[in-house]
Amino acid sequence: MTATTSETVLEPTGKPVGISPLRRFVSDFCESKVAVAGAIGVLIVAFIALFAPWLSPTNPYDLATVDIMDSRLAPGKQMMSGVTAVVGTDGMGRDMLSSMFYGLRISLGVGAMSGFVALMVGVCVGLTAAYFGGRVDTLIMRVVDLQLSFPAILIALVLLATLGKGVDKIIIALIVVQWAYFARTVRGTALVERRKEYIEAAACLALSHRRIVFRHLLPNCLPPLIVVGTVQIANAISLEATLSFLGIGLPVTEPSLGLLISNGFEYMLSGKYWISIYPGIALLFTIVSINLVGDRLRDVLNPRLER
Repeated sequence: MTATTSETVLEPTGKPVGISPLRRFVSDFCESKVAVAGAIGVLIVAFIALFAPWLSPTNPYDLATVDIMDSRLAPGKQMMSGVTAVVGTDGMGRDMLSSMFYGLRISLGVGAMSGFVALMVGVCVGLTAAYFGGRVDTLIMRVVDLQLSFPAILIALVLLATLGKGVDKIIIALIVVQWAYFARTVRGTALVERRKEYIEAAACLALSHRRIVFRHLLPNCLPPLIVVGTVQIANAISLEATLSFLGIGLPVTEPSLGLLISNGFEYMLSGKYWISIYPGIALLFTIVSINLVGDRLRDVLNPRLER
């Protein structure tokens, strides 16, 4: 008998032929240990934000459990309720670890919600400009260029000065700030796809504009949108923290990492560093983790950019 051996056929990139797109994507993503570390960080932050009420030792915004006698306790000290303040307490006697968990929930929720809605608005506007072109494209892009000519924080400051404080108000401000980035990105990608044969073939078949745009044009514009969306979530979290630190973002009854940093800023010179330092570390960890994932997604979805 003649023994037969089966050899695995490989692509020029070294990947086996016939592997599913999902497995290929996961395999390419996991080739970067830094990106895997970022993804683990994002999962940790998302888990803490989702289960903050159950993971927190206390409810820092329940007035019945907050004692002013616990004000500015050093890390490791015991509170009046018997709970150990692992990372200390703030000036109001609230457990900093619990405040950080709740703050992560607000900061991540604001960033994700504003980024998602801004993505939807930007996609619709950008696809409309690229598909119809002409005066429609010119008018839309002039509006986009006008908004992008101003600093994002300046637009947010003006809007919040008009709308006031609150989670819903800051989400609206961040949506207005971000949608132009998505519109420009999807418009640039859609212009390239608009001139390809499959779009012309769909138009010759007398398909409706809506079907051509959302069934044929949009799916081919998703890779850069995923990357930009990831980066913009991190930018939204950073911008919300900046606005809350300045005192015009969220009210004191709504915890966020920026507000926690602001609350401890006045105690820095007196040696109570933990009130600001630990929320700052949590904010930095969140933003860096999201950006690491976004950088790797950029390389995986567009191999020409991979270093």
